[in-house]
Amino acid sequence: MTWLLLGLILFLGVHSVRIVAEGWRTRTRERLGEGAWKGLYSLLSLLGFALIVWGYGQARQNPVVLWVPPVATRHVAALLMLISFVLLAAAYVPHNGFKSRLHHPMVLSVKVWALAHLLANGNLADLLLFGGFLAWAVLDFRSARQRDRAQGTVYPAAHSGSTAMTVLAGLLAWAAFAFWGHQWLIGVSPLGI
Repeated sequence: MTWLLLGLILFLGVHSVRIVAEGWRTRTRERLGEGAWKGLYSLLSLLGFALIVWGYGQARQNPVVLWVPPVATRHVAALLMLISFVLLAAAYVPHNGFKSRLHHPMVLSVKVWALAHLLANGNLADLLLFGGFLAWAVLDFRSARQRDRAQGTVYPAAHSGSTAMTVLAGLLAWAAFAFWGHQWLIGVSPLGI
């Protein structure tokens, strides 16, 4: 569990700099230069992510069961994951209605992903991993919206074709992951197939 916690602290800590120290981030980025800042940020993020993956894998070998979720929560989680994949696609497809209205769909995708996995899993490692990401996403979304208001950020208008493309991309990504990718990467079939 130590490696998982260390990974979460490192990964979420790096991704929380804008939440807790925007001024320090700006000054340090100017002092180091954009390339050096991005390089250091990426290196620390990758190290944190690797520790999360390894630590979570280790924790799954000796699970500490906190509760046993009802089977129905798997179905709710599958539906929430569909929403999460659409929101994730919205972060990349330009001029879609989700980004135009919600402004930060990737962070919302993380929120929904974490909530879905908290509903469907009841081990201590799950609580730490998904609970940590959920708490971070709530704080990050709030911080990002405050920055948008303070800076007067205006998001591009939506186009219905882009919104339809977003939904289709999210649906296809969800299907690929639900029916194949999750089993291949995580070793668990989320749909029980």
